[in-house]
Amino acid sequence: MFTGIVEELGAIISIEKTLAGTRMTVLASTVMGDLKIGDSVSVNGTCLTVVNKSETSFSVEVSPETLSVTTLGQLTAGAPLNLERAMKLNERLGGHLVAGHVDGIGTVRSRQQDGNAILFTIEAPSEILRHCIVKGSVTVDGISLTINQVTDRGFSVAIIPHTAKVTTLGLKQVGDQVNLESDLIGKYVERLLQERGQLPAKPAPVIDKDFLQKRGLL
Repeated sequence: MFTGIVEELGAIISIEKTLAGTRMTVLASTVMGDLKIGDSVSVNGTCLTVVNKSETSFSVEVSPETLSVTTLGQLTAGAPLNLERAMKLNERLGGHLVAGHVDGIGTVRSRQQDGNAILFTIEAPSEILRHCIVKGSVTVDGISLTINQVTDRGFSVAIIPHTAKVTTLGLKQVGDQVNLESDLIGKYVERLLQERGQLPAKPAPVIDKDFLQKRGLL
């Protein structure tokens, strides 16, 4: 479990692809403090397990499934990464409860300066938007953000200068894709109401060409 408060920007040292999966080695400093093999780390919002480490880097293994449903499969050596270690229960929850289980991929549709902030509009799948509310929380590439506006196509968030400086969002441009995780509590509430018959069941996804392309299956 994570908070969505990025601890540092790391960078990919190398990506090794095999038939069994992909191993990614990441350059880092802050998160290396008490990191151990077997620990969970949020990498651009994706919960991954540390399988090897040195003083300045750690390695994670990424399954084909994870590569197909997140943006990790698009990355190359040198790419910056948002990093966060798993939260401790005796520390402040600065963001919101984040599982590190990416629900889908969004696309940046606009980036505008708004005073000292940057206003991003992100197109998102309907299964994510159903859990988005104004002033609610959403996770974008592992960053806990407050939703400013919601439409039937996407949502907008405002990024303060500090967030733009210490995360990958400051580098994002129109057309770039991001990992999205909708609010964990909202998903549980929806599930409980469905079980009680107070909400219609979640519709099954339409398996069409667009669905398959987004998951790297075409």
